[in-house]
Amino acid sequence: MNISKRWQLLHGDCRELLTLLEESSISCVITDPPYNYEFIGRNWDHDEIQRRRERIQNSSTLVKNIPYGSGLAGGVRNERWYQRNRENVVNYIEWATDWSKELMRVCKRGAVVAVFSSTRTLAHIQIALENAGFYARDVLVYRRHSGIPKGLNIEKKLDKIGDTNAQQWQGWHTCLRNEWEAIVIVQKPLKNNYIETIQMTGLGPFKAILSDGSFQSNILEGFSKGRDENFDEHCTIKPLSLIRKLIELFLPQDNSHIVLDPFAGTGTTLIAALELGYQTIGIEIEDQYINIIQQRLGEYFGKIGQEFEVFD
Repeated sequence: MNISKRWQLLHGDCRELLTLLEESSISCVITDPPYNYEFIGRNWDHDEIQRRRERIQNSSTLVKNIPYGSGLAGGVRNERWYQRNRENVVNYIEWATDWSKELMRVCKRGAVVAVFSSTRTLAHIQIALENAGFYARDVLVYRRHSGIPKGLNIEKKLDKIGDTNAQQWQGWHTCLRNEWEAIVIVQKPLKNNYIETIQMTGLGPFKAILSDGSFQSNILEGFSKGRDENFDEHCTIKPLSLIRKLIELFLPQDNSHIVLDPFAGTGTTLIAALELGYQTIGIEIEDQYINIIQQRLGEYFGKIGQEFEVFD
């Protein structure tokens, strides 16, 4: 499939729709896939997701990455719990490897793939990408300076059940406050070296030297969402400014480059790419997110979805 306009929006499973894209046609991938949320048998527990959404209607926080049978999801941590948890991880890696192989096929030499992940599942995503043939480059830290501990206060729990030793456990908890997300950075292998790859595809290096002469670190912070970037239907929207920064870091200025997001969500990657003058392709499986993307792009360009092609 050739991209005939500045953007394309495809509706369906990325594992199927990526096969429509031409080999070696994509210059950069920025994406935020599901973080192994109750992932069993290659399906997420949508009832559980909906239940938690309903519980936090007035909150911007949603637990996104709970392994099967965890304290929040319910269950006793017996031998079966750990077995199911391991099966869950294996299934998730297999699923991620499926779409990673297609990304490997459609990416150009030297193309960077940046994948958001949780602190507990970033290794699983990196394994899947490396299994597909990508080369690991870095893990960026997206520091949010926020986060609520998602676990058990031991003192309160013991006190609730009447344990006389509860006070001895003051200050003890089952987890730490998580204020950062991982961005796994991998790259399609170069053609021999950076210079030959640049001459072949115009890709490979990073825009690491900033305008003031300083060097870009692998910790990204200070990004916040605008008022028009919050949607109740999606719990993990990334700031537009953050996605712009990633694209600028990995992709030289050339309007022939195509930015791909196989888990388009609410379309932030598409908007960022278009703002920066690139072509872009988004793939999204959820109907409600397709509608949001069309609305956002329609508003952004002053149009009503007439520049999109949506394939069911």
